Amino acid sequence: MAISFQVNRSSIRETQFVDPEHRDLAPGEVRFDIDFVALTSNNVTYAVAGDLLDYWGFFPVGLPWGHVPAMGYGTVIESANGDVEEGARHFGFFPMADQHIVLANGTDAGLFDIGAHRAPHAPAYRQFADVAKDPSWDPAREARVALLRGLFLTSWLAEDLLFDNDNFGADVTIITSASSKTSIAMGWSVQQRGGVSVGLTSEGNRAFVERLGCYTEVVTYDEIEEIDNNRRSVVVDMAGNGAVLADVHNHFGGTLAHSMAIGGSHWESFGQQHEMAGPAPQFFFAPAQIEKRTRDWGAGEPMRRIGEAFTDYVTFTDAWLEIDHATGRDAFAGAWHALVDGDVAPHIGLIRSMNG
Repeated sequence: MAISFQVNRSSIRETQFVDPEHRDLAPGEVRFDIDFVALTSNNVTYAVAGDLLDYWGFFPVGLPWGHVPAMGYGTVIESANGDVEEGARHFGFFPMADQHIVLANGTDAGLFDIGAHRAPHAPAYRQFADVAKDPSWDPAREARVALLRGLFLTSWLAEDLLFDNDNFGADVTIITSASSKTSIAMGWSVQQRGGVSVGLTSEGNRAFVERLGCYTEVVTYDEIEEIDNNRRSVVVDMAGNGAVLADVHNHFGGTLAHSMAIGGSHWESFGQQHEMAGPAPQFFFAPAQIEKRTRDWGAGEPMRRIGEAFTDYVTFTDAWLEIDHATGRDAFAGAWHALVDGDVAPHIGLIRSMNG
C-alpha cells in the first residue's frame, strides 16, 4: 500500500501520513518505487516558501496539506510509457512517499515530467536522470548525491553569478548560516575561485565551521560588528533571518556592494521585515543563471562544469559528513520535526526510506 507524508502548509510542524488508494496507470505514465530521499534544511525552506515559489505545486494534494519535494532515487516498477523501461533507476525530485506516478516524456538522460501541474516549474525541477545513462553514477555515492547535488548546484550558480558580475566590485563574500550544507557549498565554491569569505554562524556551531576550512574567516552572529566594514563586501543570506541580515547591512552603513537572498534555514524568522541600510536583497533563482550560462557557454556546458566541480566537492565532504539512513514512518516524521526544530547537527546527513 502506498504511503504519503504530508505537511500542513500553514503550520509546518503539523504532519500526517496518508495511505492513498492504488490506481492504474494512464497511457504515458510510469510508477516509481521511491528508494530513498534526502532531508535537509532546504526542505524546510521549500515548505516555508511553498506558496511564494510554488513548491507545493510540484506534487499537489488537497488543502491544507502539501507534499514537500525532496531529492532522491526511485526505480520504475511499472510503465505505461514506451520510452521508459521498468527497472530503470532515476534521480530527481520526489514527494516524501513510497511511490510516485509521473506522466513522462523519455529523454536522452532519463525522463521529463510533462504533467499539466508541472508546467509552471523550471525544467531543472522536472527532470529525472537515469543512472544507467550517467557516466558519473557511483552507487556508493548515492546518499551524498541526494543530499548535496541540488544544494551544490544552487551554491555553485550563486557564486558564479557573483563572479559573472565581478563580485559587484567587492573583495569579501559574507555567508550567513555558515554551518548549513548550502552555505558550506557556497564557501567552498568561493574558496575554489580564490576568493575571501566570512562565514556567519552561531557560537554552538563555530568549532565545526572552523574545522571545515572552507571559510577565510568565521564570525558568530554576536560578533558581526567586528567584521571589517572598510572592505567592500557582498552578503549571501542563507538564513532568511531578517534581524541577522539587517545587522550585517547596518554594520556596513549602506556600503554593501550586493545582497543576495537564497535560503531560509532560520525559517521562523523568514520574511520578517527590518529596517536596513544599503541595497535591497535580491532573490537568487538558480534556473535563471543556468539559462544565462547556457547562452554564454552552449547547451550542456553549465551542467558539465557543475558536475566536474561537484565530484571534487563530494570528496571534500568525506572528511565531515556522516550519513544517517533510517526507514519507516517514525523515522520520516522524526527527521522532519528535527529539521523544523533545528535539532540536526550540521555534520549529519539525513536519508530516509518509507519502506525497507
